[in-house]
Amino acid sequence: MEEKKKDPVKSFLTILISLAFAAFFLWLALKDFDFKRFQNSMSQANYWWVAFAGVFGLLAYWFRAVRWNLLMEPMGYSISNSNALWSISFGYLMNLTIPRSGEVARATALYGVEKVPVDKSVGTIILERVVDLICMIAFLGLTLIFKFSSILSFWKYIEKEFSKKLNNALIYLYIFIAISVVLVVVFILLRKKINDSPIYKKIRGVIYGVVEGIKSIFKLKQKGKFIIYTLAIWVSYYFASYLVCFALPETSNFTFADGFFILVVGTLGMIIPASGGIGAFNFAMKYGFMTLFIAMGKDAAAGGELGLTYSFITLPLQLFLMLIMGVISIVMLAKERNRIVANSEN
Repeated sequence: MEEKKKDPVKSFLTILISLAFAAFFLWLALKDFDFKRFQNSMSQANYWWVAFAGVFGLLAYWFRAVRWNLLMEPMGYSISNSNALWSISFGYLMNLTIPRSGEVARATALYGVEKVPVDKSVGTIILERVVDLICMIAFLGLTLIFKFSSILSFWKYIEKEFSKKLNNALIYLYIFIAISVVLVVVFILLRKKINDSPIYKKIRGVIYGVVEGIKSIFKLKQKGKFIIYTLAIWVSYYFASYLVCFALPETSNFTFADGFFILVVGTLGMIIPASGGIGAFNFAMKYGFMTLFIAMGKDAAAGGELGLTYSFITLPLQLFLMLIMGVISIVMLAKERNRIVANSEN
């Protein structure tokens, strides 16, 4: 399979935009930041809890690799769990360089060691994202059930402190909706020309492969295992985020429901295409912890400071795991490809 050459200008612009997002949100997060309080919190942290959280982070990698194997079976491919693990790890590593590039990198890496067509494996990856979205919505539902009063308290706080800014935000939202409507109308008017273009035909071919991958869920032979591994992934995510709270004395009394809230807020922060989640995740945690502190009747500013402290423990942990697993994956994938080449020559 011929590897498609990347446009260096496009890659550079993507990285530049990603870094700009990271810098912008990091600036927002660190406005009026009390570094002395941060240093004091970090010095009192119990890093054994952080290490324990890291174990669950690694478990999530393994459960995702095994679940991916289950999605491949209906299409007639039986991949090894280890190759799936290293392909996933390589994809996460690529996400640190160019956001959202990990999906294609992961599929390409798997093709190199298992010869699964990229379009079909991308289909299963998209299916994973759909399933993960459903799980995310489930956690959001739990958060709304158990922490609705906290969210309501924070909303009242925002209305009181930033009412003018909210009005400006609504104006920007209306502008965005208007532009979106115009783009949809233009697409409808030019749809015939678009349908005949080579780019559209290529996209249609990719979509066909993606659909084939998505169909695999209906042909799963082991649906029970798929559900169990999906739950295992998200339980691992939950404990990887919640256990870090016990590392800080000020948040060691957070409840399981608080853990749901923290996971949802952190996941939403990671959705923003900032390089490695830097800035966006910190910003999300700052306001997430502010929400919890306001609901507890505590100082919002103190909550924001602790949220940032939490983020500067959790995010480096995630990035560390991505880097370590990613570097190992490069070695392991290269070793496997060399083994395949040597076997084919014999």
